[in-house]
Amino acid sequence: MVPLGWVVGTVGFISAAAISLYANILVARLHEVGGKRRIRYRDLAGYIYGRKMYALTWALQYVNLFMINTGYIILAGQALKAIYVLYRDDDALKLPYCIAIAGFLCALFAFGIPHLSALRIWLGVSTFLGLIFIIAAFVMSLMNGISTPSQNYNIPGSHVSKIFSMVGAVASLVFAFNTGMLPEIQATIKPPVVKNMEKALRLQFTVGVLPLYAVTFIGYWAYGSSTSTYLLNSVKGPTWVKAVANIAAFFQTVIALHIFASPMYEYLDTKYGRGKRSAFSVDNISFRVLVRGGYLTINTFVAAFLPFLGDFMTLTGALSVFPLTFVLANHMYLKARKNELPASQKAWHWLNVIGFSCLAVASAIAGLRLIVVDSRTYHFFADL
Repeated sequence: MVPLGWVVGTVGFISAAAISLYANILVARLHEVGGKRRIRYRDLAGYIYGRKMYALTWALQYVNLFMINTGYIILAGQALKAIYVLYRDDDALKLPYCIAIAGFLCALFAFGIPHLSALRIWLGVSTFLGLIFIIAAFVMSLMNGISTPSQNYNIPGSHVSKIFSMVGAVASLVFAFNTGMLPEIQATIKPPVVKNMEKALRLQFTVGVLPLYAVTFIGYWAYGSSTSTYLLNSVKGPTWVKAVANIAAFFQTVIALHIFASPMYEYLDTKYGRGKRSAFSVDNISFRVLVRGGYLTINTFVAAFLPFLGDFMTLTGALSVFPLTFVLANHMYLKARKNELPASQKAWHWLNVIGFSCLAVASAIAGLRLIVVDSRTYHFFADL
C-alpha cells in the first residue's frame, strides 16, 4: 500500500484479485485438455506447446518457487529478529543470523516430511498460526490507529522513484495472489475436477482474500507511509501479544515454505530418490538431508545476502508470476481452444498476452532497480 496510496492501492488489490481469479480459472479449465489430467504445470505446457516449452515452463516455475521460498525464509528471519528485539536491545542477534536459524529449522522440518500429503495435521496448525498472526496484527493496528493522530499517507520518494516503486508494487500484488502451481494443487481435487477447482478459486478470491485485505488496509490506516514491510515491526502493544504473534508468524512460515518447496522436492525425489524403500529408511532420510538441505542452504544464503523482502516480491512477480499466471495462461487457453473461440475472445486473450508481457518487463526493471538501490543504501547481508 505504501508505494500506491489509498486510491491506487485499493483499486490495485481488488483488480489483482479479479484478474488472478480469471487467469487461474483459465488454467483450471485446461486441466483435462486432450482427455488426460495434467497434474503439473510443465506437463500442461508441454502437451500444448511441445518439449521446449515444457523445459521453459519448468524453469519459470522453479524460479518462482525458489524465490517464494527465499521470501519465506526472509520473513521467518524477520519474525525471529522481532522476537529477539522485544526482550533485548543489544543488537547482538542480527537479521542474517536469524535468517540462518530460520533456514536451518526449515530444513529440519523438510527432513521429517517426506511428501506433501504427509503434512496433513500441519496444514491445520499452519491455519491456526496464521489466524493468530492476523487477529493480533489487526487488533493491535486498530488500537494504535485509534489512539494516534492522523497519519501521513503521502507516497515517499522522488517522482522517478515513485514511478518505479508503483510499478514494482503492481508485481508484488500479483505475487501475493498467485502461486504458479495451480495444476499441482488441482491434481489433489476430487472429480469433477474443473468444476470443483473453479468453486475453490471463487471462494479463495472472494472470502479467502478478506484476511489479507483486513491486515493490509488496517495496517496502512494505522501507520500510513511509515508502515513496515513486516507489519509487526510497526505495531505497538503488549510485549507478550507481539511475541505470540511473531512466534506464530515464524512457525507458520516454516510450514508454508514446505508447501511451495514440495514441487522441487517431488522432482528431486522422483529423479534421484529411492522410492521403493520406506520414506523413513536411513537411505531416504540421508537423501533428504543431502538434497533438501542443499537446496535450502542455497535459499538461505540468498535470503541473508539480499534480505529485501519487498524487492523479492517485486522481482518474483515480474520474472515468474506474470509469465506463468497471466501470459502463459491466456496463450495456452488461446492455443488449446482456438477452434472454439470467436474472434472477439481471441483478440481479448492476445491483448492480455501482450499487456502482461509488457508489465512483466517493466516490473522486472523496477524490481532490479529496487534491489540495486537498497543494496547501495544498506549492504549485502544487511541487518534491516
